[in-house]
Amino acid sequence: MRYNFLLFLLLFSISVLGQEKKSNENKKPLGKALVNKDKLSTADTIATIGMYKIITLDRDTTFVDTSLTIQNEYKVNYLRKDNFGLLPFSNEGQPYNILDYGLTDFDPFPGFGFKGKHFAYLEVDDINYYNVATPYTDLFYRSVIEQGQMLDAFITLNTSENLNFAVAYKGLRSLGRYINQLSSNGNFRFITSYNTSDKRYNLKLHFTAQDFSNQENGGIINTELFEESEEPYNQRERLDVYFRDANSILKGNRYFFDHTFRLSKSNPNSIVLHHQFNYENKFFEFTQPTVSARFGEAYKSSINNKTRFNRMYNLIGAAYTNEDIGTLEFYLEDYNYNYYYKTIILNSGGGIGIPNSLNDRINTYGAKYTYQKNKLKGSVLVSNSITDQSLASIDASARYRFDDKNEISVRYQNMNKLPDLNYNLYQSDYVNYNWYNNFKNEKINSIEAEAKTKWLTASVQYSILKDHLYFTRTSNYLAPDTEGIDTLLVAPAQYGRTINYFSAKVGREFKFWKFGLDNTLLYQKVGQDENVLNVPEFTTRNTFYFSDHFFKKALFLQAGVTFQYFTEYHMNGYNPLLGEFYTQDRQKFGGFPLLDFFLNAKIQQFRVFIKAEHFNSSFTGYNYYSAPNYPYRDFTLRFGVIWDFFS
Repeated sequence: MRYNFLLFLLLFSISVLGQEKKSNENKKPLGKALVNKDKLSTADTIATIGMYKIITLDRDTTFVDTSLTIQNEYKVNYLRKDNFGLLPFSNEGQPYNILDYGLTDFDPFPGFGFKGKHFAYLEVDDINYYNVATPYTDLFYRSVIEQGQMLDAFITLNTSENLNFAVAYKGLRSLGRYINQLSSNGNFRFITSYNTSDKRYNLKLHFTAQDFSNQENGGIINTELFEESEEPYNQRERLDVYFRDANSILKGNRYFFDHTFRLSKSNPNSIVLHHQFNYENKFFEFTQPTVSARFGEAYKSSINNKTRFNRMYNLIGAAYTNEDIGTLEFYLEDYNYNYYYKTIILNSGGGIGIPNSLNDRINTYGAKYTYQKNKLKGSVLVSNSITDQSLASIDASARYRFDDKNEISVRYQNMNKLPDLNYNLYQSDYVNYNWYNNFKNEKINSIEAEAKTKWLTASVQYSILKDHLYFTRTSNYLAPDTEGIDTLLVAPAQYGRTINYFSAKVGREFKFWKFGLDNTLLYQKVGQDENVLNVPEFTTRNTFYFSDHFFKKALFLQAGVTFQYFTEYHMNGYNPLLGEFYTQDRQKFGGFPLLDFFLNAKIQQFRVFIKAEHFNSSFTGYNYYSAPNYPYRDFTLRFGVIWDFFS
């Protein structure tokens, strides 16, 4: 019934557009979002698309994009970005298994951890700032797995040429097809930016409140019943799972601002003062009223694990800016964190075996040089710790843009990274999930290069990892006094030897007449003595599609099929108690095709997305998994809408 109504709405919109007067037919829609000649009618003037700017914290600028391209089709998902190299779980709002290790980001400061819960968590660099000629609204809706919906609503406006406000909220509720799998997530953002008319003072500010709540079923117990998928087990709620009452939640609030002030009133070649502030608090909680033998013995009859974290970061710097030679900034950083529990664990002698907190203050000094002129942009950042912690980072990058379709970029990173905090300290009501460690710093050397041309896109990356930290499975037996429950014990570990990682990715789109063929191929190779860093050797995505205008160009239609595949490998498992993925070498997964059919339409700034996800699931074999014991999605019909307003 819902899809019939939406189809009616689409056809009705086409009919209404077909009855517009001829004077409106000559107005160009926002079909090509990066072309300034596309215009938006307002009550007082004509605003071009170049007046709707999206600005990053590093001051890179793009424009609002309302086009319907194959690249934008890839972004119609929960993350709202191209998720090539990420394998989603069966329900929306759950973790993603990483197929492309090159997507991993590093920060020299110690993080909170629980990385499996952070895929949709917006970090500081994920927040954009805006400058718009008229109020701009973006509404995104997508259907979910079984009951629920997803909505991302965003509005931004300039109250003056110098002051912008933006408010956004993304909400998700999805029941899922398996027992105890509900996702209920929320993401609120308030964003503002301001600059004086003479550009001496610039401010960027945002507040985020994010929560990610999931029912955790621990995966299915009997994978043979899933792979056979005979009646009644083709009804996924009939498959037994490890947990029926477990829940996890990650919640965090952040207060951030970054502002600069130029000392000279008239001369742009001047000293600029810079201050950045970031305060963030988080907690991760796992609750389970009924203890399960899956995680071994427990201290209590019910489980309630809660890890708390807060940090305060300040950067104070002074930079000299010159239009000819660039910007050279010297700065000091102060990073203060507190990671804690409300209990301590005693050892057999009555002393403190596992403490209840980790806290520290880290001070660093650094310098950053940035050059941007004409087609070239480059930067070099060097930082080192003043306090006792061994922390250091070198980050150098350069980009040369020949024109809108051709550019090359390179980046080099050398980092001495402090361990994330949940590697060193974790407490749980489960006996075997308590530890207190003092791991060495991770050493990361990485170089990458990328070329974007009108013919193809290609990138390579080579990384050398030393003292790599990871979670690994430590149990390979059935729990005593249980029947068929495979005990899952996971603990942090550090690999003291060297890991060499290489990847090469190539993308090429072929177009002929009204057809297109978009291809992306990723090759990865890992040199290591043990199975620590596990990735598939080949990952590919190929999309064959048709596109054309209809109804006197009132409707733009796009239809096609996407094929995805990755080779078998020792896929990482997921542990919901820790909110982390872990390595395992017992089973290989992969080697199954994923086929999606899509039909997309665009009417002015209204876009409709219909997709038959994994429509081959019933005839290519039920051997598809997102992680051990976690099946990938069955065939699902999805519907999405993006509606942009300029007023």
